[in-house]
Amino acid sequence: MSHSFVDRVRGSWRLLVKELAAFGFVGAIGFIIDLSLFNFFFNDGQIFAKTISTTVATVVTYVGNRYLSFSHRARSNLGREAGFFFLINLIALVGALAVIAVFSYPLHFKHHIVVMNVVNLATIGLGTVFRFWAYKRFVFLHPDRVAAGLPDDDPNEQQVPQTV
Repeated sequence: MSHSFVDRVRGSWRLLVKELAAFGFVGAIGFIIDLSLFNFFFNDGQIFAKTISTTVATVVTYVGNRYLSFSHRARSNLGREAGFFFLINLIALVGALAVIAVFSYPLHFKHHIVVMNVVNLATIGLGTVFRFWAYKRFVFLHPDRVAAGLPDDDPNEQQVPQTV
């Protein structure tokens, strides 16, 4: 094994750990916002509560992920980046609303706050795994992908080199 290969693997792991730690920190803030607002608006209906809580958490986590979790990644067009970010969160929200709706209506747990919070926690957990993968794949791109010239890149936007 060459020395440079080992260094590259070590650097990749460090980068992944940095991304996961920062993503977890930003996610914890989003989690607190989501859970707090879900419970604050609980009596207005769980679908409404989840929509409000996720929307506010999404705005906060976009800023945190762009400037903390994935700050070392290349910057592509801001419109593309934000569009994909919010689309990914919309997909996660629709999935969460579907699960919450099943527990609220056919299963009749609409007024059971403990069950609905457990369901909310489960949807947040599943959504988090999906979002981490999707952000790395579609939103906050590796500099090599941006350098390869994605068709919707803005050549005037500043490119940030990757640091290990």
